[in-house]
Amino acid sequence: MMAQRKALAGLPPHAWHAAAVLAAALAAALPAQAQNLTITPAQRSTAQQVAQAGVPLSELAPNAPDSYTVKRGDTLWAISTMYLTTPWRWPELWGMNMEAVRNPHLIYPGQVLVLEKLNGLARLRVKDGEGAPTDTVRLSPRVRYQGLGDGSIPTLPPGIIEPFLAEPVIVGEGVMERAPRIVATTDERVLLTRGDRLYARSSNGQPMSDAGGGRANDYRVFRNAVPLRDPYSGVVLGYEAQYLGRVSLVRGEGMQTVSSAAGSYATPVPATLDVVAARSEMRVGDRLLPEPERQLVSYAPRAPAQQIDAAIVSVYGEAVGLVGQNQVVVINKGTADGVESGHVLAVQRTGARITDLSQPGERTEIQLPNERNGLLIVFRPFERLSYALVLETAQGVQIGDRVVNPR
Repeated sequence: MMAQRKALAGLPPHAWHAAAVLAAALAAALPAQAQNLTITPAQRSTAQQVAQAGVPLSELAPNAPDSYTVKRGDTLWAISTMYLTTPWRWPELWGMNMEAVRNPHLIYPGQVLVLEKLNGLARLRVKDGEGAPTDTVRLSPRVRYQGLGDGSIPTLPPGIIEPFLAEPVIVGEGVMERAPRIVATTDERVLLTRGDRLYARSSNGQPMSDAGGGRANDYRVFRNAVPLRDPYSGVVLGYEAQYLGRVSLVRGEGMQTVSSAAGSYATPVPATLDVVAARSEMRVGDRLLPEPERQLVSYAPRAPAQQIDAAIVSVYGEAVGLVGQNQVVVINKGTADGVESGHVLAVQRTGARITDLSQPGERTEIQLPNERNGLLIVFRPFERLSYALVLETAQGVQIGDRVVNPR
């Protein structure tokens, strides 16, 4: 609505009504992620708490600036590490003016952040008059339109995690087996890519049918649902499927009567779909899952409120070896355990078991303590598993490393 008002500010009065109708229509047609979002109850609760909070001065980074102008390309995590030795305590430092800023986690390029120090506590605020961008845009009375993205800086570099918000998927047992499957291709092609046509059949007894067009007729294509096991118990927690691309339904499944010398009989007709995006080639036997609703996640880096004791289950895209900064791992805790997007967790390397030979004539088996070996942030939780991004690591993380609350 604010963006619409700015766009209307330069129009003469007689043009307001027509322009307002047009702006409303364009907003309705834009994708959901391009529209301004209202603050969620959880975000409002967080904002009300942190607006009166602060962190001890001892938690400030040694060179924390008294003021900082946000630039394009900044991320919330980078600014957090600029100000705090414990950047997951960002919500406690970030004291927003609730009347001036609707969302407590949105920061915009051009805003000036001011560090306040009082009574042994530090708090960060936006400089007065530096809320979300409100510059008036004057337009001549002719049709223009522009996406209504909020322009705020992201929590993490978007190029790293965006593919994981839509592409890989973790599902429960049997989900892939019950999903529709590709049964044939045109021109007897073995591999399919963008622009090709394919045919698919349902596997659960409910034929694929036209759902009215749009996203309801879009599917994602997957292959090889690999079991993810708890590194301690060996229990399968979910199945991670390889994302191949997207297809769109052209015609639903049906039945056709076929006549022959022996008489007439009904035969199944598979659904027809076109490949609209391809990350890898598709083939007969690959499975289709409905395109999910777009998830608009706004989160700030923070420590979990409850105790988390997890472990790294797998490393995405890596068969073996150590994993470094900005790589994605899966941990064995999810929403059922209270894990949320934005939770920062510490990675611990298990201490080695060694023989103490320091005392002449004695051999004692001892266990060295676990040592912190980095930080990661959860960005896409499922019920029992979660994707997390490695933010920092001293020696590289690996499958089996323990993941706990940061200290």
